[in-house]
Amino acid sequence: MAPTLLHVQDLHSFYGESQALFGVFLSVHAGEMVTLLGRNGMGKTTTLKSILGLVRPRDGVVRIEGHAVQGQPAHRIARAGLGLVPEGRQIFPNLTVAENLVATAANPTSGADPWTLERVFTFFPRLAERRRQMGGQLSGGEQQMLAIGRALMTNPKLLMLDEATEGLAPMVRAEIWRCLAQLKADGQSILVIDKYVDALTRIADRHYIIEKGRIAWYGTNSDFLDEPALKERYLGV
Repeated sequence: MAPTLLHVQDLHSFYGESQALFGVFLSVHAGEMVTLLGRNGMGKTTTLKSILGLVRPRDGVVRIEGHAVQGQPAHRIARAGLGLVPEGRQIFPNLTVAENLVATAANPTSGADPWTLERVFTFFPRLAERRRQMGGQLSGGEQQMLAIGRALMTNPKLLMLDEATEGLAPMVRAEIWRCLAQLKADGQSILVIDKYVDALTRIADRHYIIEKGRIAWYGTNSDFLDEPALKERYLGV
């Protein structure tokens, strides 16, 4: 098995005095795509924010390549190798496409073949065509590509996507899934939240299901496909 890149154990997080996570655990190995599934409001986004330090957990461990990072400021955790594509994209509307990308550019681990502006433009040709347009002038799909490109420009060890294809047209969703499959094939480790489970099961290695702030099920992609009742029990509306 590949080395463990991210290890989360017994994570407890709160908003004020209201507890949101109850002992959440998960792991991502190098080169693996892992999903975090669940209905709305069950703790998926809070889990990502707790890993990144945007919500500071009261208890539990977050390790990146074996090094504990819980309790550190969010920017230090990000520098340890985490790149986030946030829900809602949150691109800078008054910056051009190129400016959005270079605003986050970094290669903290001095990795070989780093993500650069031209590499992102090669990966997302549509962004290359719009490099001088303002971020706020892009379509939803183009903004999502820009958000992914912006995260890649930090050269993350682990790419984390919160609602990877929310609000996108079917053809655009298919393009995002193609891009994520290519990133995985190139060795990028990925942790993804999305509601389109059928698409996820075509490319993911393992899945975690969260229910009311607790991990209710976890297993391999094959395990998940062998239990069709899981979708109705934990993911149906």
